[in-house]
Amino acid sequence: MLVNNIVGAGIMPRAVSGDAALDCEVDRLFETWASSCDTDGQLDFYGLQTLACREMVEAGEVLVRRRPRRPGDGVMPPVQLQFLEADFLDATRNGVLGAGQAVQCIEFDALGRRRAYWLIGAHPGDAALSLTGGLSSRAVPASEIAHVYEKQRTQARGVPWGAPVIRALRDLDDYEVAEIVRKKTEACVTAIVFGDEEAQQGIAPSVVDADGNRVEQFEPGLIAYARGGIDIRFNQPAATGGYAEYKRANLHTIAAGFRVPYELLTGDLPQVNYSSIRAGLVEFRRMIDAVQWQLFIPMFCAPIWRWFTEAAWAAGRIPTPDVPVEWQPPKFEAVDPQEDVMADLLAIRSGTMTLAEAIARQGRNPDAVLAVIVATNGKLDELGARWAGRQTH
Repeated sequence: MLVNNIVGAGIMPRAVSGDAALDCEVDRLFETWASSCDTDGQLDFYGLQTLACREMVEAGEVLVRRRPRRPGDGVMPPVQLQFLEADFLDATRNGVLGAGQAVQCIEFDALGRRRAYWLIGAHPGDAALSLTGGLSSRAVPASEIAHVYEKQRTQARGVPWGAPVIRALRDLDDYEVAEIVRKKTEACVTAIVFGDEEAQQGIAPSVVDADGNRVEQFEPGLIAYARGGIDIRFNQPAATGGYAEYKRANLHTIAAGFRVPYELLTGDLPQVNYSSIRAGLVEFRRMIDAVQWQLFIPMFCAPIWRWFTEAAWAAGRIPTPDVPVEWQPPKFEAVDPQEDVMADLLAIRSGTMTLAEAIARQGRNPDAVLAVIVATNGKLDELGARWAGRQTH
């Protein structure tokens, strides 16, 4: 849910240098590069955004490493992106290093700026590599790394978003398992037959082993035998309440920990109405907006755009390595589309919002949309003139 709202189909860039020709060339070059920027060759730039966001939420952080390529590698501009889990950081690197110090595998200079990341050559979970020295680490310049995480304090590393409710998640899992075991246990005993051995022989067959001993088994539909008067008593499992209430209350806690509305986390919508769901979505979208502009775009999108423009400039494809950019996150689907459109219309008419801003809020490139509108109007004018000429003739 968080990934779908923060990234969605992708946070799209648009060059805004003020030079129309340069902006068009940069946008065209980026569109081509975006399809081949993954070192694994599986995802495009927007798929990598989804991966980075999911890692940030689930693991607390993710590392993106710049990988320059040779001109003959078939990538233009010649640079790709390699994603590394936080496990690649060498946890043993702590303490004074030269004029700076290492804190949680990250090397800082004397001014407190990030200087390098100490990365292991392979994932430490690969036990075979420990025998070949694959777990040794080396410093990678911080300029080659984009470290994406939520900075809630002045900490150097990220924390999984679910950490505040990890106990609630475990308790819910234990409760589910206990409830299933209880239900299975109740369903295992169907009836109990009371009587001596001779009487029981005429009532139902029994299962015995090679020594003739009765086999004690516990499975659905089991008929148990007990000594006493000849009688058959059927098991009647007692109904227990509170399951739904406990689960709903626990999911409310989990939703609050992940900062997701309960209704979006569970899909449980019978208890909401239009006003309540809209009020909840407004606050949730405000949080998503802050994550997009204060966290994900500065930490992930901006460094990658800089790497792209520097590589394009070094390859001689653009005249400058510094090309300003505007990022457009995906639009939020309206609960009431007509009301939202009318609000945008009034804002444009009152001068508090431009047409370009209204188009950008829909997750589209204003220049491209306006160009299509101009072309469409030109075709309509041409067709109208032809039709009027035929009528006159």
